[in-house]
Amino acid sequence: MERRERLDKILAGTGRWSRREVKELVRAGRVVANGAVALRPEDKYDREGLSLLVDGEPVDSGGSYYLMLHKPAGLLSATEDPRQPTVLDLLPPHLRRVGLFPVGRLDKDTEGLLLLTNDGPLGHRLLSPSRHVDKVYYVEVEGVLDREDQEAFRAGMVLEDGLHCLPAELEPEADGRSGLVVLREGKYHQVKRMLSARGKPVQYLKRISMGPLRLDPALERGEWRSLTEEERRALAALG
Repeated sequence: MERRERLDKILAGTGRWSRREVKELVRAGRVVANGAVALRPEDKYDREGLSLLVDGEPVDSGGSYYLMLHKPAGLLSATEDPRQPTVLDLLPPHLRRVGLFPVGRLDKDTEGLLLLTNDGPLGHRLLSPSRHVDKVYYVEVEGVLDREDQEAFRAGMVLEDGLHCLPAELEPEADGRSGLVVLREGKYHQVKRMLSARGKPVQYLKRISMGPLRLDPALERGEWRSLTEEERRALAALG
């Protein structure tokens, strides 16, 4: 059974270009397939293992998308909401039609790294409590973070509402009013609730990494990009 498909069909299937536009891209030498400049839109390729670049940007030929977003405050980490804007509203129309969802939601007023994908199994692996994928946050608080706060985080906390928090790391910066928090789980408003329990309400919160994925410092708030091949391999290596 023939598994290979025409290049123009593969690229048009992403929803980003029509077949006519793909032909123009190929004619201009802007498409690279498996490391070589594509010469003809009718050439056939096997989607499995296919590496595609358009203008140097990776294009997923298999229908799965992996985007890094620098989430700004004020947007919901949701696919849709009838009353408020969501992170998907930052994307172009063709990417809002491929089933993307946020992996590990951030609060409306929290900024930073957000992974958007339509790869359900990957999302499940990253969020599974049994995997304890590290999530690192930069935090600014009211008050001064101290050694007792560090010890409380390291020991694990039971909050007043009964929430059991796994041991976590808290590393204050020199000013004592900011620092890094490392969680191995992602319960609702967890960083805010833990620090509030210590009498240090959160004033600002930003996620800077999740597992092997680190927020690209070149991305301004509201900007996004596709994951690099190296970043995708690192996520796949999580098993």
